Amino acid sequence: MAKVIIALDQGTTSSRSILYDSGLRKIDQVQKEFTQHFPRPGWVEHDADEIWETQWGTLSLLLERNNVKAGDIAAMGITNQRETVVAWDNRTGKPLARAIVWQDRRTAAFCQGLKRKGAEAGVRRKTGLVLDPYFSGSKMHWLLKHDPAVRKAAAAGRLAFGTIDSWLIWKLTGGNRHVTEVGNASRTLLMDIESRAWDKRLLKLFGVPAESLPEILDSDALFGEASLPGLEGVKIHGAAGDQQASLFGHRCFSPGSLKNTYGTGCFLLRNVGNRYIAPPKGLLGTVAWTLKGKTTYAHEGAVMIGGAVVQFLRDGLKIIDSAAQSEELAATLPGNEGVYFVPAFAGLGTPHWDPDARGLIIGLTRGTTRAHLCRAALESIAYQSMDLCRAFGGGIKALNVDGGASGNRLLMQFQADVTGAEVRVNRSPEVTALGAAMLAALGCGLIASQRDLLKLDLRLDIFKPAMAAGTRKALADRWHKAVERSLGWA
Repeated sequence: MAKVIIALDQGTTSSRSILYDSGLRKIDQVQKEFTQHFPRPGWVEHDADEIWETQWGTLSLLLERNNVKAGDIAAMGITNQRETVVAWDNRTGKPLARAIVWQDRRTAAFCQGLKRKGAEAGVRRKTGLVLDPYFSGSKMHWLLKHDPAVRKAAAAGRLAFGTIDSWLIWKLTGGNRHVTEVGNASRTLLMDIESRAWDKRLLKLFGVPAESLPEILDSDALFGEASLPGLEGVKIHGAAGDQQASLFGHRCFSPGSLKNTYGTGCFLLRNVGNRYIAPPKGLLGTVAWTLKGKTTYAHEGAVMIGGAVVQFLRDGLKIIDSAAQSEELAATLPGNEGVYFVPAFAGLGTPHWDPDARGLIIGLTRGTTRAHLCRAALESIAYQSMDLCRAFGGGIKALNVDGGASGNRLLMQFQADVTGAEVRVNRSPEVTALGAAMLAALGCGLIASQRDLLKLDLRLDIFKPAMAAGTRKALADRWHKAVERSLGWA
């Protein structure tokens, strides 16, 4: 058979494996959800072994049902939930603790303490980030301070720290490679964003031993060769964190181009070119990707809870049976009728960066129904993304979007209405996985250049704003009043 590309998409709530042909057209995919652990308020954990089991399980099934052999695979690419930290024993390969997820807020007090000591300005200058529990460095610090198994492994020189890309590559290569991709490394608070190397002062600030960290590689590098049954010798030739992979999958290769992804959270990234530019207040600076030694940077706005608010309606409140039902119920109303939902379950990101914000629902009356809660929840995704656009200075005429919630037509039309921008929805919601496949295809030489990627036919659905400016302002003003009431609650 013709050579194929495999993308592993390890997300916050599920693991997926996707098969592409040599022209990067999707052939098949397998997906499996895994357990979310919430041991205390504000804590979010994953079982790293379960992450691996679901990822390997989906990959094995994909290969089996498509009769794909190792020799058929040109390369594998990886995209992953970012900032989540895994600690494991570098001799046994066993996790030492549950993975601390990017949404986890247990390190808020530690981050606030560093801010009070005046550390944030230097950290922001070095990394492009802010001192927030969102990022990996404070999670590593917490594990070293509070988990005896992690401390013991560090003392014995057996500790391996990594984001999810590192964990998957370690498992795929049978423990032969402890490496990470540069964009993922840029999300740790430990990497100098301009030199693209671990920074000694930052490592000291967070108390992280340098020997526990992976080697930083370019996004199109050869990360290793698989050593598992049925995959022996298959090259892992591209990796990127999920949001960088989405930016790449949308082919936002030129400065100024941008995208918003509606996943567990929402993340708006804008390509700012090959020279690092310090981000405006409220936004983050990050490495988008490094290809053949040349780095592209991006500015980013982050929403902590996007599509996860619908999951909360389904699994937490149990008022709907499926995500699709939220759209059906919301569509029975002409508007929100004064009900607003601020889903600050994990604090608020851009532009507030308040880890102490907490969720609220306001505007309830005796006439409020589950339809109102569904409507308010969906609108909250659009309002938060509206605030992302405003943080970028406004003036956004068109927004490239993807992710599971982008299939919700009511939400996409409301997004166009409240931003006043044309919303361009990629009909394939797996743009993140496509980005990983593109990187793998470039890395192994199956596709020669980014110019060739621009020739791919991506189908779009277009939503144009139809809301009067006065209505848009009134809704936004009420949203911001609700947000003010959620700030600093914890």
